[in-house]
Amino acid sequence: MNDGQVPVIEIRDLHKSYGSLEVLKGVDMVAPRGHVVSLIGSSGSGKSTLLRCANLLEDSQQGEILFEGEPIAWRGTGLGRHPSDREQVTRIRTNLSMVFQQFNLWAHMTILQNVMEAPVTVLGRDRAEVEEKARGYLAKVGIGDKCEAYPAQLSGGQQQRAAIARALCMEPRALLFDEPTSALDPELEQEVVKVIKDLAAEGRTMIIVTHDMRLANDVSEHVVFLHQGKVEEEGPPAELFGSPKTDRLRQFLSATVPA
Repeated sequence: MNDGQVPVIEIRDLHKSYGSLEVLKGVDMVAPRGHVVSLIGSSGSGKSTLLRCANLLEDSQQGEILFEGEPIAWRGTGLGRHPSDREQVTRIRTNLSMVFQQFNLWAHMTILQNVMEAPVTVLGRDRAEVEEKARGYLAKVGIGDKCEAYPAQLSGGQQQRAAIARALCMEPRALLFDEPTSALDPELEQEVVKVIKDLAAEGRTMIIVTHDMRLANDVSEHVVFLHQGKVEEEGPPAELFGSPKTDRLRQFLSATVPA
């Protein structure tokens, strides 16, 4: 198997609990290189938890997580299980850039400074080189004229596009989106959707947790429907949205997809 065939992220039989509450109950997921995988499902189905486990922001209690074929090293078991190699975690996290629902921009920094911060301080890259790339990524997401503005001076859609530029500036192997449009009104949402569609068209590896079924349908190679912590159904978007096999998915789509 060559590098192009090794998935960027692979999850096998993943279990995640918060105390006695089991949120993920044996989930499998694969994100091949250059593919977009969307995670859909009702609130509380485990979508965001799965994404956070993939990025090692949350510890899981059972199962395997592999990054480009490399398994995460663990110590302990059950609720006491944690990654055993801190350097491995740091290296993998720097290659998986996360875009959050609430933007998470530094209020005291300009937009340009926000985008530059991690590559300079975490990766130790040359400041002048990073600035050139940061300006390029801000232009790419359509806010190249906002470099010297502060987050409070931008609309929600502009702030989320700045957050996407910040993620891109890390030049990661994959982008992880956690409900990137749910905090936005419909008009601003479309600004962000356009950027995500453009990134998908470039062949970037992405995992998207989304409530927007049209976005999932338009950009995904594969859609995973989670229900009560398990994969209820998965497949190409045309199959899931066009001819769902399970009653639960049909019920979910009837409540979320406009007539």
